[in-house]
Amino acid sequence: MRLKATVSYDGSGYAGWQRQDNALGIESVIIQVLERIHHHPVEITASGRTDAGVHAIAQVFHFDSELGMSREQWLRAMNALLPPDIRMQDIVSVHDGFHARFDAVSKRYDYYLSYDVDNPFLQRYRAFYRGKLDAERMRACAQVFIGTHDFTSFTSSRLDPRKSRVRTVTMCAVEETADGLHFRLEGNSFLRYMVRMIVGTLIEAGRGRLSVREVEHMLAAQDKEACRYKAPGCGLYLVEVRYPDEEASR
Repeated sequence: MRLKATVSYDGSGYAGWQRQDNALGIESVIIQVLERIHHHPVEITASGRTDAGVHAIAQVFHFDSELGMSREQWLRAMNALLPPDIRMQDIVSVHDGFHARFDAVSKRYDYYLSYDVDNPFLQRYRAFYRGKLDAERMRACAQVFIGTHDFTSFTSSRLDPRKSRVRTVTMCAVEETADGLHFRLEGNSFLRYMVRMIVGTLIEAGRGRLSVREVEHMLAAQDKEACRYKAPGCGLYLVEVRYPDEEASR
């Protein structure tokens, strides 16, 4: 039986989602718990990776299991064994061909920036800026990213050059909050560092260092050297991963 699982986590204490040999990844912790429950090796496949310090409200992964447990039994068993900074939110049965990564039709990320730089309770969950940014200028620059583009300028240089870097962004919003800014980005998928580099670029625009035309040139360059900005991971949250059946019901 194939199961689709939704998990929330505080990424502060982890070296990202991916299982690693010399650091603790969230994937490793979840696999260890599943193997304790199954008493044999278990593999899981996520909708995508998150980097060190990045959080998730609703990361999705799938795995196969021969155990006939109910949703409530799965949640109770896994949350009893997982650390408190990783919490299962949902586990449901799906068809055997379901794939958490390849079946995803869109993802949404939120990014939070605070002006409250001396607040010790936000240090792991916000990026910070001392002063105030020009939100209107940032919103104008954000419009540059909406649509289908080659995002080579806004991703890791370590990506396989043979793979397409064309992505479709359907939302890139900048909203003012009581103590800072809230960025919302949605698209069919995102390249590594893409959200953080877009947000980092918008922050520079908010500081008055970039214009709309300069951001347009950065995107059009399709050059890894064009963008030198990357916002910290601690302000980033994977909020939602959508699948075809969910799109049809919206």
